Amino acid sequence: MRASLTRGLCALSLSLAAVQGLVTPALAAPIVRVSAGSFPISSAVVVPAGAQTVYISGTTAPAPAAGASMGDTEAQTVGALGRIQELLKAQGLGLGDVVMMRVFLTGDPAKGGHMDFPGMMAGYTQFFGTAAQPNKPARTTVQVAGLAAPGAMVEIEVQAAKAP
Repeated sequence: MRASLTRGLCALSLSLAAVQGLVTPALAAPIVRVSAGSFPISSAVVVPAGAQTVYISGTTAPAPAAGASMGDTEAQTVGALGRIQELLKAQGLGLGDVVMMRVFLTGDPAKGGHMDFPGMMAGYTQFFGTAAQPNKPARTTVQVAGLAAPGAMVEIEVQAAKAP
């Protein structure tokens, strides 16, 4: 009796799993962004199961011509986000699909060795929280001792997701 009950429960569980597998795509949940008020980031982003997810490694602005400067923090932020935008586009996603961002800033010699957070924000807000692209990722920004790319003061990594 116990064995047949166990087999019956297993069969029921498998049947429910099969039905859920058929129903889940039709009921796909959207990506939910929890506002951080007027600041151009989200406090949290909830990505539903089954969403396409893309992870982009730390990206810096393109290398300048020989002998040229990589630019200030704002210019490097714009350059890094431009490269990230191209990488996402190749995967069928855009900056509006970014759900998490980590920004690494080194100290700017022109700012006494302190990170230039306002400069990074000036570049960032050209891409996020705009009328054309209102989606805002969750984000962390930290100052680091240095970056691998010579002359780089900004490195950005992102995770992007697109609900089915």
